[in-house]
Amino acid sequence: MKKFLALSVLAAFSQSVWADVNYSLAVTQPEHHLGNVSVEFPQTAQAHLDVKLPAWRTGRYEILNLANGVRFFEAKDENGKALKWEKVDASTWRVHLNEPTEVNIDYQVYANELGKRARHIDDSHAFIDASGFFMFSESFRQDPVTVKLDVPKAWRSVSGMDNAGSKHSFKAANYDVLVDSPIETGINELHKFKVDGRDYELVIWGEGNYDVDLMLNDLKKLVTTGSVIWDDYPYERYVFMVHATSGAGGATEHINSTIIQRPRDRFGSREDYLAFISTAAHEFIHTWNVKAYRPEGLVPYDYTHMNFDKLLWIAEGSTSYFEDHLMVRAGISTTDEFLNTLTKTVNRHLATPGREVQSATETSFDKWINQGGDHARNYSTNIYSEGALISMALDIDLLDKSKGKQSYRDVHRALYSQYKMPHGFSVNDVKAILKELTGRDYSNWWADNVDAPAAIDFDALFAKVGLELVRPKGAKAVASIDAVAKNSGELLTLTHVRRDGAAWQAGLTTDDKIVAINKKHVGKDLTASLETFKAGDKVTIDFIRRDALQTTTLELNEDFDKDKKLVARKGATTEQMALFKAWMGVEHPNLAKK
Repeated sequence: MKKFLALSVLAAFSQSVWADVNYSLAVTQPEHHLGNVSVEFPQTAQAHLDVKLPAWRTGRYEILNLANGVRFFEAKDENGKALKWEKVDASTWRVHLNEPTEVNIDYQVYANELGKRARHIDDSHAFIDASGFFMFSESFRQDPVTVKLDVPKAWRSVSGMDNAGSKHSFKAANYDVLVDSPIETGINELHKFKVDGRDYELVIWGEGNYDVDLMLNDLKKLVTTGSVIWDDYPYERYVFMVHATSGAGGATEHINSTIIQRPRDRFGSREDYLAFISTAAHEFIHTWNVKAYRPEGLVPYDYTHMNFDKLLWIAEGSTSYFEDHLMVRAGISTTDEFLNTLTKTVNRHLATPGREVQSATETSFDKWINQGGDHARNYSTNIYSEGALISMALDIDLLDKSKGKQSYRDVHRALYSQYKMPHGFSVNDVKAILKELTGRDYSNWWADNVDAPAAIDFDALFAKVGLELVRPKGAKAVASIDAVAKNSGELLTLTHVRRDGAAWQAGLTTDDKIVAINKKHVGKDLTASLETFKAGDKVTIDFIRRDALQTTTLELNEDFDKDKKLVARKGATTEQMALFKAWMGVEHPNLAKK
């Protein structure tokens, strides 16, 4: 009897392991952003089956409460009989079972969150990230899945997943692959190309001022650069999805694709185009950094809870750092354009008082709860720009101490080699790689630059690669209250008050409305109103707070009408220029101009 039961359990387990979870989505009322979802789960003998919709989606470290779009939930057994169910938390439906049975789920989804890149349906397309549409059960999370779409005949469906017998159906090895393989279906244009034996697709939804030929030309260059850092490619086919739209912007990485959203009229100028192609480079790098290897706090993904980790600055910031390198090496952007971009990052960092307060470790861990706005700027950093600058500091340190033979690229090559998914890496793992590469203990460097707010000496750092931060010729000293204001009609409203600056010390804060300086009405431009003053002058500020007129006095500080700019050092040595080439893969600007 025991042997019979054991065989029965084994057979049931085997059936579960190899059975598919089948999803279908019918776009029923696209003009109202509605779709109907059906899910067929394999037979199970559990007393209940918990089915969940993710509370967040990969690539965005924020609880999105995606279950708020679900209505008309129903559960039936394999014979079509209704099953009792109850909601047990924000994202979980518990289906009660009286006997072994397949479980079939039906529900409606409201999909009108384009900017979150989780779900969107309208009369021209649907963007389908599984986290916003398709429920899962931990019991069948590793089972193969299929997705079938019922969409208008004129629509085209594209995904990084393989087709499953028809142009509107797809298959994946398991739910984790499905949730990381979005589908773009609708009225779109599709371009296919091949580079180094790998297949690529560019699918664009929406009309805009983009140049498809330029996009394809640069994407072909971009995808050759993986070998600059890593030993191989983790895919055979990759899809670039682009939304030329309005009211949404941003991008998200996936294991076999990316989705990039930009305003439809923000592709044409060189500045706008570089913003687009650098985003493509960022997401392309994520194919390795985050998707092929990632910090242990994200392994495996817990789709219904926050996934805390202290290394998000590597996951995101290092990706931001490398994107400009790959574009320069590919010949997509020039060295001057790279220096302009890096200048903006450095100046933004220097203008952020939060850099003196929050470390990369802290901002990584707190990414899930970080606030925005003025408080964040004064007391916080972010994993993207801060992580990029720390990555740069580490990279130049490695290059300098090895005379160009070792770099931060070697660290990521080792992470990819040693910690491929499903393994994750820890802080100690990164330190161990650094010691293995260099023979030096980086614990003190880590304590000073990662676990504590980084105090980067940019002058010393850039000098090593033959660069310097200088004030542009003709820059003039100007008086400043150390605050930013925007025109809100008749008055200027403070939007940022720099911590410990002149306005801060005088008691001014965000949302105060500036009326007058020394009893003279302030116009639409705060800078223009301060032109007649100089640093050190004491002035009286009349302002409105809570609808009441108030007055304070402050002493003006010195600022400049032009920020410092990163340029080639005129007297750069041969060693410094050689280190620049080892760093960027191209000649130092002084040599390139000869």
